[in-house]
Parts: sequence; C-alpha cells; structure tokens
Amino acid sequence: MRLLIIGDIVGEPGRRAVAEIVPRLKKSEKIDLAIGNAENVSNGGGLVPRHAEELYRSGLDVLTMGDHIWDKKEILEIISADPRIVRPANYPKQVPGNWTVVAKTRSGE
Repeated sequence: MRLLIIGDIVGEPGRRAVAEIVPRLKKSEKIDLAIGNAENVSNGGGLVPRHAEELYRSGLDVLTMGDHIWDKKEILEIISADPRIVRPANYPKQVPGNWTVVAKTRSGE
C-alpha cells in the first residue's frame, strides 16, 4: 500500500499546491491513499466546509486536524458528519468529531 501524507497545508497557496501536485503524484507514484493536515487551510487557521471539499476534489482522501481546528466555527457544520475528517485524538471524548477513521483505498482495501 502506498500512502501520501502531507503536513500542514496553509491557506490558499497550500490549497493551490495540493490541487496541482496531488493528482499528479497519485498517478505517477500509484498512491493508494492521500492524507493531508488541514488545520490551517482556511486563511491560515481552521477549516471551512468549502475548503474541505476543495481538498477532496484535489485528491485528498482524509483530512487530519490539530489545535487550530476550532479557529473557524464553520467546522462544526461538518466535523461530526464527515467521516474523512479526523480531529486530534488527545481531545476529550465529548468534543465533536471523529478521532479515528477507516478509509478505503482506490483499490478497495
């Protein structure tokens, strides 16, 4: 299994780089699953739903978050409903969101 794991994606330049590079890498390197840290995707802090969708369209399969997850309150619209977003596991259980994810690869694994 071939994984692509991307560290902190920051703001519009980071989203643009993901859109340009990830599809190429998935094809050329036969990537099965692409994971990116998205805690700073929306203007350098937090994540809003439209930017999450943009990253998925760019080829990311799972989005991880960190301590900036709550910088944009719009995350509350999707964090519990979207199984592809992983919140920090060291947060209390009552905090919204998934602290684990099971994702299928392109080949169905």
